[in-house]
Amino acid sequence: MGLWMRLPCRSLAGKFTVCTSLVLLVTIACFAYVTIEALRGVFLEEAQDDVETLSEIILHTTHLQMLEDNRDVVYKMMDEVGKHKTIGRIRLLDDRGTIRYSTHANEIGRVTDQPADDCQDCHCPEIAESFPPMESRRRVIRDCSGTEILSVTKLIENQPACSAAACHVHPPEARILGALEVQASLHSVGVHADTYRKNVLAFAVSLLLIIVGCLVWLTHHLVVSPVHSLLLHSRKVAQMELDSHVVPTSADELGALAREFNEMTDRLRQARSEYEQLTETLEAKVQERTAEIAQMHSQLVRSEKLASLGKLVAGIAHEINNPLAGILMFATLFAEDRSLPKEMREDARIIVRETQRCAEIVKRLLEFSRNSIPRKKLKSLPVIMDDTLALLEHQAALNEIEILRGYDPMLPEILVDPAQIEQVFVNMVVNACQAMPNGGRLDIAMRADRDRHYLVTTIADNGHGIPREHLPKIFDPFFTTKDHPGTGLTGTGLGLSVSYGIIQNHGGRIGVVSEVGRGTVFTVELPLAASTMLPAGDPPGNLCVTGRNV
Repeated sequence: MGLWMRLPCRSLAGKFTVCTSLVLLVTIACFAYVTIEALRGVFLEEAQDDVETLSEIILHTTHLQMLEDNRDVVYKMMDEVGKHKTIGRIRLLDDRGTIRYSTHANEIGRVTDQPADDCQDCHCPEIAESFPPMESRRRVIRDCSGTEILSVTKLIENQPACSAAACHVHPPEARILGALEVQASLHSVGVHADTYRKNVLAFAVSLLLIIVGCLVWLTHHLVVSPVHSLLLHSRKVAQMELDSHVVPTSADELGALAREFNEMTDRLRQARSEYEQLTETLEAKVQERTAEIAQMHSQLVRSEKLASLGKLVAGIAHEINNPLAGILMFATLFAEDRSLPKEMREDARIIVRETQRCAEIVKRLLEFSRNSIPRKKLKSLPVIMDDTLALLEHQAALNEIEILRGYDPMLPEILVDPAQIEQVFVNMVVNACQAMPNGGRLDIAMRADRDRHYLVTTIADNGHGIPREHLPKIFDPFFTTKDHPGTGLTGTGLGLSVSYGIIQNHGGRIGVVSEVGRGTVFTVELPLAASTMLPAGDPPGNLCVTGRNV
């Protein structure tokens, strides 16, 4: 690993090429060396076999002449063989190591040194009982000029025909009579080996260059080019140029890496887009969350206020109701008493009328404080709305108000208290009609929001609208805009409060959107299912009020 890091090449392709080339160079060099040495051994083995064969031929062709002791013929035959250009010399030795004949005449009669290598085969004490192997009679020596010489020594055995001959009888116990030594030059073998060595080296170098060239080309097209493209695009991504894409050129790991890179770039671009959108809309989201928190706080305060006020109102209503009953009874008697003056009877009638009005207010207060549990049953909401409109259509027609209905024909029946829901619809339709004293249009629509499991009712008018500052208070008890100068209307301020409580008890929600001069839209949402459980984050009776001044 350290050597890899210390390579002079800085590119991955350069390091890979250098390392691979070194491995190939060592491998091909070892292969060439082994091949050359093996072929040289083959050439040497063939030369040894040739010289061995030549020695056998000489012994066999001169065997008859030796039996007849025709030494001149034997020597002449050896001279003829020794004239061949590859034959260095031929020597004939007796069992004592005396050179009896040699193609080099100056050696004849000389006694060889027995401890020498070429004499050990016959005179070594360790091999007295058996003939030495053939390989032990071959050796390579060098002459004075440094040329390699192959020396093959062929032992002459004491055969029965030789020991029983009449010319020169040898004792039968003598196994070896002498030796024939043939020396041949290995110059031609060296020449062939050098030629082959050059050819092998040339082939090895050519093969190395071809492999390295192919490796460089393949590395460039399969590795360097895709990696360079990835590097270029990664630099662009580092500079936040997230529109950059790599074109995959293969189905291998680099192609998969390019596709993963493109997917990563797409995710980064998407994340940046989301981040930018989040940054742009952060303030709006903060305001929205703040408004939701304020709305939830307002709802909590309103609920606590309604609960406390309900207890107070219940006590006061009971305390007031009894005296009112007595006043109403005596005032009625006075109004019907003929013995009283007419003016007094008129005053009594006024007392009766106002007392009845107070009793109605007390009745509403009691209804508000009871917060009675709805008696639910399956009922069609459009039927309840139609019953409500049947009571109020005449009043709407007198005020020149057009009522338009838009019901989803597939609306299911839901669990509600029909009387309470009709009371809610009456309050809202009456408020809408009173908001259009000069006539107008009342749009009533119903639809099922099956994703959220609600049945949604909208009651929209094009009346004078509700000012923004009044919107957060319209569901508070005793808050009313009908007593303001110029309206010509009176109200107790309990209608919407009671409606809010009814919808809350049904597990629904009520909301209002209003623009001054354009009208108001009330939205009532009631759950489709029998359970009044709502999705997380949407508490029962959630109130939504929005408005704009125009």
